[in-house]
Amino acid sequence: MIKEVIVVEGKDDIAAVKRAVDAEVLATGGFGFQKDVINKIKEAQKRRGVIIFTDPDYAGEKIRSIISKQVSGCKHAFLSRDEATKDEDIGIENASVESIRQALMKVRSESVQKRNEFTQIDLIKYNLIGTEDASFRRNELGKILGIGYANSKQFLNRLNNYGVTRKEFEEVIKNIEK
Repeated sequence: MIKEVIVVEGKDDIAAVKRAVDAEVLATGGFGFQKDVINKIKEAQKRRGVIIFTDPDYAGEKIRSIISKQVSGCKHAFLSRDEATKDEDIGIENASVESIRQALMKVRSESVQKRNEFTQIDLIKYNLIGTEDASFRRNELGKILGIGYANSKQFLNRLNNYGVTRKEFEEVIKNIEK
């Protein structure tokens, strides 16, 4: 049983999460959600805490951002695009039970205090930017660290704001390079 309320985008996502774990799940109803949805999320955050678990696409990231700005202290779970894609459709509802469980086991809390542990120099040094396989490497790293796939700017943000340690980062990099 997961104590926090998991926030997803739609009804199909609710069904997929409930197949994977025992949890209370709330849907935003997509990108243009109503103010009462934010109020429900705020109430859930006060009561039990919230895990934002949106699709790994533009709309999902936008929804995640809106909720994060309006409801402080949320936790975040991420799926990679390949785990959430079926027949060109990207969404939590397409992920396997195991992928959903793994993502929820790697939940990250957003740091209140902004860190600059990682810089663009790290992205260059570890071939996470500016190389042919940079996108693939960010995807693999994001999957293992539980911060999801993102473009280089957003990836750097996630490294710094979701509590990834230098040691943890370098260990995963070593494993990817094997």
